[in-house]
Amino acid sequence: MYVRRRLLVGLATAALLATGTGVAAAESTPAPAGTPTGDGAQALCKRAPNIDHRIDRALKRLNAGADKRGSIARLQQRVDNAKAAGHSEIATYLQDRLTFRKSLVTTLRQRQKDLADVRTWCDDNDGGAS
Repeated sequence: MYVRRRLLVGLATAALLATGTGVAAAESTPAPAGTPTGDGAQALCKRAPNIDHRIDRALKRLNAGADKRGSIARLQQRVDNAKAAGHSEIATYLQDRLTFRKSLVTTLRQRQKDLADVRTWCDDNDGGAS
């Protein structure tokens, strides 16, 4: 199987070199496939409502009560329970997670403000098509 594949690749390469099409095809390629050609404004304008919904949902979860998984209040309760039980290593780990989760609220609120500016820009610029 490996020998057959190698033989076919070799024959295809020889055929390309003999006809010269491999060189012409390489010269006509404008840019690598992964290189962006724009800023993606149109796609961002299209996705803005969904992004806004996801941010709202995340903030709602983070600001919920201790009965909601993923909330700051629930994690704070877990930190308090670990401290009360004398599990200092667990409390330290959970406290670090709590610190990050609190900073996440600030980050999400900033993204919400930035996204509002993007939506205004999209409305003014025909959804990023211009």
